[in-house]
Amino acid sequence: MRTEPTLAALLVSAASGDRGALRAVYDRQSVRLFGVANAILRDRDAAADALQDAFLRVSERAGQFDASRGEASAWLAGIVRHAALDLARKRGRELPSDDPALGDIPVAPEALDAVAASAEGRRLRDCLAALDEKNRRGILLAFVHGLSHAQVAARLELPLGTVKAWIRRGLLQLRECLA
Repeated sequence: MRTEPTLAALLVSAASGDRGALRAVYDRQSVRLFGVANAILRDRDAAADALQDAFLRVSERAGQFDASRGEASAWLAGIVRHAALDLARKRGRELPSDDPALGDIPVAPEALDAVAASAEGRRLRDCLAALDEKNRRGILLAFVHGLSHAQVAARLELPLGTVKAWIRRGLLQLRECLA
């Protein structure tokens, strides 16, 4: 039985010029990463542009990924988040909102269903469900909806340090659960 390479292994292969590995990373992560970009930009066309720009960056910088510093999926999300924010600044489209419900509804439910249906998605969902509500909510706002720690703190009306601590503890618990 053949096992699928991890995202980290695919990034290592992509760093050495393996276009198939880069394509596999895109196939596995593009739906989730599009959701991150769309949550930031609130414009599907702009999100698609940000995703394309992000994958150009990934192809150029795959060699910079260091598995000892974190998960490949988080590294990819960071690149997409930065690409989306760069595009928002360039276009002047980053519109602050006082709507507390904005971003609380999944952008692409069918995409999230596809991730949740996978074995990895089920494990992640189970591990997220095991977290305290405060940790889970902070992680989802930061990593699914693409909010900065400061934006999460504002959304939850909590001090920034508290939110950072909750998210960090939650990520440590997730890492332990998924290991």
